[in-house]
Amino acid sequence: MADTTSDEALRPAFPKRAVITGGMPYGNKNLHFGHVGGVFVPADFFARFLRDRIGRENVVFVSGTDCFGSPIAEGFRKKVEGEGFEGTIEDYVRANHDLQKEALDAYGISLDLFGGSGLDDAKDVHQQVTNELIERLYEKGVLTKRTTMQFFDVEANTFLNGRQVQGHCPVRGCKSEKAYADECDLGHQFDPEELIAPVSQLTGTTPELRPVDNWYFDLPRFHEVLESLMDEWDADDQVRSIVTKTVRESLAAPVMYIQNKFREGFDAVACKLPAHELRESEGNQQSFSVKFDNWQDRDDARDVLAEAGVRFRTGKTLLPFRITGNIEWGVKAPALEGTDGLTVWCWPESLWAPISFTRTVLEADAAKGAGRYSSDDWRDWWCSDDARVYQFIGQDNIYFYCTAQPALWEALDWGLTQDIPVANHHILFMNKKASSSGAIKPPMARELLDHYTAEQLRTHWLSLGLDQKAVSFSPKAFDTSVSHKDKKTGEEVLVKDDPRVVDPALKESAFLTNIFNRLARSCFYGAANVCDGKLPAFEPHAEVKQACTDAVLAFERCAHDFDAHGALAVAEEFCRAANKRWGDASKAANGEDEAYAQALADAFCELRCVTLLMHPAVPAGCERICEHMGFAADAFFDWGNAFLDPRELAAKLGEAPEGHAIVELPPRFDFFEKHPSQVKKGK
Repeated sequence: MADTTSDEALRPAFPKRAVITGGMPYGNKNLHFGHVGGVFVPADFFARFLRDRIGRENVVFVSGTDCFGSPIAEGFRKKVEGEGFEGTIEDYVRANHDLQKEALDAYGISLDLFGGSGLDDAKDVHQQVTNELIERLYEKGVLTKRTTMQFFDVEANTFLNGRQVQGHCPVRGCKSEKAYADECDLGHQFDPEELIAPVSQLTGTTPELRPVDNWYFDLPRFHEVLESLMDEWDADDQVRSIVTKTVRESLAAPVMYIQNKFREGFDAVACKLPAHELRESEGNQQSFSVKFDNWQDRDDARDVLAEAGVRFRTGKTLLPFRITGNIEWGVKAPALEGTDGLTVWCWPESLWAPISFTRTVLEADAAKGAGRYSSDDWRDWWCSDDARVYQFIGQDNIYFYCTAQPALWEALDWGLTQDIPVANHHILFMNKKASSSGAIKPPMARELLDHYTAEQLRTHWLSLGLDQKAVSFSPKAFDTSVSHKDKKTGEEVLVKDDPRVVDPALKESAFLTNIFNRLARSCFYGAANVCDGKLPAFEPHAEVKQACTDAVLAFERCAHDFDAHGALAVAEEFCRAANKRWGDASKAANGEDEAYAQALADAFCELRCVTLLMHPAVPAGCERICEHMGFAADAFFDWGNAFLDPRELAAKLGEAPEGHAIVELPPRFDFFEKHPSQVKKGK
């Protein structure tokens, strides 16, 4: 392919080193399709692309099971009481971790480590990082010991963890009826005393609130830091607008919303409230609002209004971020000012777990003397100006990763670079929000592989465009809606059983199993016929090499911007054009070997290009093509060679191009196969 030195100024910049993280799944369940398709496949696409683009030694891709916290403790309790599980809570988490790892492996998720915050080998490292980090925050004066209220079940005679209490979210505008002790299932944060209609999940009774001591991070202190960061992210093409929009909602002033029917009661106690600004309701609004200078004043006002019987809802604002908790199953918190025996709340420690996982990977590499990575010092990956951390998350976790975490990083003063968050919208299931704990039960990730290949699903999920909006995943094999009634029997025919209905989940796989396969087979079978199993002896046409260059540059730009949908569209459009060019040229050759070999030279050039581009999406099939083209994978997929056609690549590797042998292709070979269930019998 053509040299592109003149295009260098137009190409996006990439870091020297990169850490990629995938959001951590809780250790109380296996992975449903949303975990894999919405977070891990996009993260894997980018990790694989970066390994090709900047070198595999310069990329660390980590994630792991979130082992601690109330969801796990509650899941374990139900497993013991409901199913007679006899193992320990660690046994319970480990079993789920193993299932999660198995599912990720089945989809080719190329993690350097899928660890566990409470499991070997990361467990000890994570405890060490936790101690270092909390003690550092304490030294910096950003931790405050607060006596707050925690729910207590009188009948069960126990404090309740977060998931053992359920009620309605108190945040104005939120309709969630699955709110826990201090956060709802949509990610809104609030104090326990604000939860509406709390119910103990242990006994079904209304729990009491009792005082407990815990450590809190002074998140409101970092309001200006976050404002400045949002300005930077607004100007950064790699950060999606949903991130800054969501964070800015939390940067609003502390506000209470009070229904107009409580106006008389409010007026009676208004003089007792801290300084505030009253905003009357407008138009058809049923509430007026009261704005305070800070969250403490709003808290003081809450007590006054509650005593007067004035009901209210709060708006989003920055609140102190809880660091420790009072449940037994958790990372141990260091003792500070006599507060011994506390554990760390699962959300804060899951924010620094990727640092723990990175250190685990690098320390293991150093201990083995393996030299797998360009540096075994974690600071070169997390604290260096020429390194970047890319965190792939779901949009419901933006508050934690994009509000709390940046403030924590700033407070630590360790030189940690602010991560680049890659927040995807949700994948819906049959046009409805899917949750393993909700009414719509999504299929498990492994279950889908009974009907589809991993590469079919990878390309489909990457093509959904989750960077733009929530999109439905509607696999025909799981669609139990009614298609029509059979005219003869009058019985309802389900969509999954109707041969006339096209499977939406297979839309992109037709490109793999037809177009991409056809180009690859044409090259290899053609070379076996007229080139004696060698690369064609002709140079590709200049316009073909230019088309390859243009495709590489367009794909690179999309990948840099985390636009997997756009990147795959570039590759598919290019491959379709290559197939047409091959079809026209091979037909025009009319049996003349020279003309046919020239057409093959063009086709091999294009096959080399599309295989390089599709490698992050469908690695197994692309690596088979590389193998049959007779190149080592590290050279073939190295983007330092991205603009070289096959003959030029062979020459760079010290071979005479006309002597480079390809590997013979078996008859009727498919680089990208359909799932057996999709193949008609007898075919």
